[in-house]
Amino acid sequence: MELLKNTLVLLVAIEHLYILWVEMFAWETAGKKAFGNSLPAHLFTPTKKLAANQGLYNGFLAAGLIWSLLITDPLWSRHVATFFLGCIIVAAVYGAVTASKRILVLQGLPAIIALGVLMLL
Repeated sequence: MELLKNTLVLLVAIEHLYILWVEMFAWETAGKKAFGNSLPAHLFTPTKKLAANQGLYNGFLAAGLIWSLLITDPLWSRHVATFFLGCIIVAAVYGAVTASKRILVLQGLPAIIALGVLMLL
């Protein structure tokens, strides 16, 4: 069960590192593919700095989850993972309400599943 929890937390972290990459470094290429339905093509260049800022925040979320996997004290590790997964879930709910329901599925659901497994331990 511990291996499953660690694997899920790591997968959520990897997802957010991917989002960091898209928003910070590939906004005008991969970003258009990911967000093309919700943002007109002509707005990708002028919103590049805003997207990079969002990407940085996703990187912080990934860093927190990776940090939780490196903590040797099980209780402290659990608390840190719970905090960062909770942040992702809150952000996904907000994103679903304000931007796109897909955010809840693509970003929120993996974090919800990881948190659920974490709570079962």
